[in-house]
Amino acid sequence: MKMYINREWVNSSKASEVLSPYSGEVVDTVPDATPEQVEQCLVAAERGAAQMAKLTAYERYQILMKAADIISGRVEDFARTVSLEEGKPLSESRGEASRMPDLLRLSAFEGSQLRGETLPVDAQGGTRGKVGLTLRVPCGVVLAISPFNYPLLLVLHKVAPALAAGNAVILKPASSTPFSSLKLTQVFLEAGLPDDALQCITGSGSRLGPMLCADSRVRKISFTGSTEVGEKLAHVAGVKKLSLELGSNCPLVVLTDADLDRVAEATAIGGYVNAGQVCISTQRILVHRKAYADFLSALKPRVEAIKVGDPLAADTRLSAMITVGDAQRVESWVKEAVSGGARVITGGERQGGVFAPTVVADVDPQMRISREELFGPAVAVTPVDTVDEAIALANDSKYGLGAGVFTRDLTTAWRFAREVQSGTVQVNWTPLWRADLMPYGGFKGSGIGREGPRYAIEEMTELKTVVFHGIDN
Repeated sequence: MKMYINREWVNSSKASEVLSPYSGEVVDTVPDATPEQVEQCLVAAERGAAQMAKLTAYERYQILMKAADIISGRVEDFARTVSLEEGKPLSESRGEASRMPDLLRLSAFEGSQLRGETLPVDAQGGTRGKVGLTLRVPCGVVLAISPFNYPLLLVLHKVAPALAAGNAVILKPASSTPFSSLKLTQVFLEAGLPDDALQCITGSGSRLGPMLCADSRVRKISFTGSTEVGEKLAHVAGVKKLSLELGSNCPLVVLTDADLDRVAEATAIGGYVNAGQVCISTQRILVHRKAYADFLSALKPRVEAIKVGDPLAADTRLSAMITVGDAQRVESWVKEAVSGGARVITGGERQGGVFAPTVVADVDPQMRISREELFGPAVAVTPVDTVDEAIALANDSKYGLGAGVFTRDLTTAWRFAREVQSGTVQVNWTPLWRADLMPYGGFKGSGIGREGPRYAIEEMTELKTVVFHGIDN
């Protein structure tokens, strides 16, 4: 496939193969953009920003609504593309693809509702004859750098609000999952988006990212990825708006009054969807000691029932990680924990890029599997003696994206919600839950800014103050 730059689908002097994480076969090739093509992309995006600024909110609304209708007829094609390039089971890819039309419609609506307010400037002395108001205006050029793990939804959570707000977008998809983004670009063009309003540039993120982020023509960056890369991009970005959705290490607290069967069922989802490659995947499970053994007994058979195999098979629920290297990393962290005194309840095996769904018990909170971002299909279970200890351990992390608690006590649940340092808190569910309309983002090393169409649109616009003088004259 070709990338879309400067009103054309173009190749480059170099290309990269994209491999299926499961089979290792070549899915297709994509161009590696050159510095000259980066410049062409930026020039075109500036033109696109001027084009988008001339559109009315209604015209932008119509474009996004048409894109939603087009995608509604292509859900299966998009789903298969995701499974091929990312290794996600087809059942999960269909779920991801089927959310796109409504996300577009929601973004279209929120973009049509941009509004300011009148300002009571005459409340200050010496301001007679003056009227003040605010306007929401587009930033201009938005750079969207997306990750591999949700190559449709996490792209659309950036691109749709940016376009709805009247910006032009430069989309840099993950190098391992570019095809979903290229197909989305085709859809927006079919829907009537101005030719320069969306650029989709492919190639090495470590090479292209700093070049694009540092350019002053980019006025807003929306990045999802690791904390380490986010920090590097922030250093080179200069003076511009940033939204950074970064790493995580999500805790789930299980208290003595929890329904352990329900907790086990939820954990078998929250810890293993997309092979654990989700920012809000359940990683650390802090279980009250009185419920510890019963919880492990309830969890083990449910995790063992997760069907592992070819992502295109109808009954597969867990398949390959994005690379063999990532599966090897998860394997080494599990072995490291076992060597330190933890024990594997189930799983722990690896075949190529497929790491079996794994439960590791008796994990010391200082172990790497409990402190760093695992991003794989394993959960680390640790016993705790009190609610105070559980909250302290939940907060003992450089991250703060998602957290969950299972309890029937409203007072305890509310305390957990207030005291845990996390951008989202789920009560009686695992951290892995997201409605597309809600504000989504983290504390501490998990990032800055919020996604969700209404909140992303606010971050992708500027607030302008206008004062009229001499109104009473």
